[in-house]
Amino acid sequence: MPAITLLHRLTQPDKPLLADGAMGTMLHASGVPIDTCFDGLNLSQPETVRAVHRAYASAGAELIETNTFGANHYKLAECGLEASVVEINRAGVRLAREAIDESGRDDVYIAGAIGPLGVTAAPYGRLKEADIRAAFAEQIGALAAEGVDAILFETFNDLAELKLALETARSAAPGIPVICQMTFGSDHRTLLGYLPGRVAHELKEARADVIGVNCSGGPAQISRVLQAMRHSEPDAIYSAMPNAGYPENLGGRTMYPATEEYFADYAVTFKAIGATIIGGCCGTTPKHIAAMRAALDDPKRVNRVRISLPRTGGEPVTQEAERPTELAHKLMNGQFVVTVEMKPPRSHNFDRLLESARLLRDAGTDMLNIADSPTAKMRVSPWAVCQMLQARLGVETVLHFPTRGRNMLRIQGDLLGAHALGLRNLFVCMGDPTRIGDYPEANDNYDIVPSGLIKLTKLRMNHGVDQAGSSIGQPTSFTVGCALNMAAPNVDKEIDVLRKKIDAGADFALGQAVFEPHLAENFLRRYQEIVGEPLRLPVLMGVMPLYSLRHALFLHNEIPGISIPAHILKRIEDAGDDAAQEGVSIAQELLRQMRGFVQGAYIIPAFGRYELAAQVIESVLVPSGK
Repeated sequence: MPAITLLHRLTQPDKPLLADGAMGTMLHASGVPIDTCFDGLNLSQPETVRAVHRAYASAGAELIETNTFGANHYKLAECGLEASVVEINRAGVRLAREAIDESGRDDVYIAGAIGPLGVTAAPYGRLKEADIRAAFAEQIGALAAEGVDAILFETFNDLAELKLALETARSAAPGIPVICQMTFGSDHRTLLGYLPGRVAHELKEARADVIGVNCSGGPAQISRVLQAMRHSEPDAIYSAMPNAGYPENLGGRTMYPATEEYFADYAVTFKAIGATIIGGCCGTTPKHIAAMRAALDDPKRVNRVRISLPRTGGEPVTQEAERPTELAHKLMNGQFVVTVEMKPPRSHNFDRLLESARLLRDAGTDMLNIADSPTAKMRVSPWAVCQMLQARLGVETVLHFPTRGRNMLRIQGDLLGAHALGLRNLFVCMGDPTRIGDYPEANDNYDIVPSGLIKLTKLRMNHGVDQAGSSIGQPTSFTVGCALNMAAPNVDKEIDVLRKKIDAGADFALGQAVFEPHLAENFLRRYQEIVGEPLRLPVLMGVMPLYSLRHALFLHNEIPGISIPAHILKRIEDAGDDAAQEGVSIAQELLRQMRGFVQGAYIIPAFGRYELAAQVIESVLVPSGK
């Protein structure tokens, strides 16, 4: 038994704790059929399980996981072993302890491994919260009774289920440290769309002792997820346990490509990023763990790789992850975001624009949206405006990036140029057709639709390659938004388009202005009916302070997607000369009504009246009733 507690051991950040690797991989390699109930082997083939633990302890692991990943009531019921939950879990702890003793080690901790229940919870499945708590409590109680040093929840893809499991552990096994590990898809999101930063934030708020990531892809992906988590919650304790790359089926056997030396490199990388517990998941073996042990123990070991990037041709690239933008940080942490759209001037003189931007910054806007040739009118480059505002005022911007009028070559060059100027937030849209603007005969062609441009930005350039798969030297780090009309005449079609944008990697949506809150509520309700889960994508709702009756009638009758109800038109008409101020009041009321189901406000002032937008901002920042 180790001389110090696990939590005390984890206070030594310069000396990461090395965990073991895969259990299922090793059991299968020893001849156990893949369709066997691996947890049941604790009773039917104890020596087979004990031998795996012993191999990992001999390889240098300091944390051994019990063979109990699927040993809960619902998983065991599939094997007819639901009555043996307590027996299997307690046997799992004993086998780990016996193997450690046989290896002659006295510095190894035991973590009781627990995976998801494998049954969907209400409202999408049959399990009620009480059922979930009971199943977790049964397994946790058995592991705790046998004396584990920690409870390790791993490979969870539902954050709500993991938080409920953590809460159950606090009551079923008080005083035992809890490690919470999520798994992420290739887009660095959980199955339900959560980004790493938000996962880290919510798990820290829920008082997890260790926050981590396991399974997922190989070490390269895990390193990116880990960095995003640390950017969000830098003071938390982290763990990283990747698969040995993506599995392949060769000759009927599942094989993993990552070598022991590759894992050794990443053990040092994970340490540099800040992981306190480092180990392996599917496909890793005692050889991987032994290589990681040697690398961590070698004071002269060079950290050769930070992030490995996909590439086709060209040299391999490495880079330190960049700090997320303020927008990305706020979105990941569920904060309410306020942004205002500004139109670039028709001149190269920015004095008036700067004055207005300073007013909005001082009023409390989080960032400024800079439109690109709105209504197809000639204006100065929005890139120049964004760069100037960020440099002169220190306020973050969102660059509108339309696909219209750009071929694939120009799009990619423009993206690289924007990134070089320090512009990291993009709003991808189609753009206004040239026929309505100053130059109706101008080129209006495009090579890619908005969802395709989002995919190019998020899944290609943010991973270090262009559309052709060639290396761009270093990856970009764009946060990308998409357009959304929650009051669209054909809601189902709008939802279908939105899902394509989400699948492409969109981080947030800027909504078309809505003057009837129930339309937004109906959209969200219909989305859940079609998709089977709530909309996770943060929406910044469009808010347009009406300036006059003429302005309101123009929007209602001539702008597709905008409908202003009669009672609002009547209020603007009755206000007479005070119509602009009444428009501000209406905008404030709409925001208060919609704040409960959107994550931000996208204020679009008319005729450059930014002082009216400032009034709307102030109403957002001051809670009602105060």
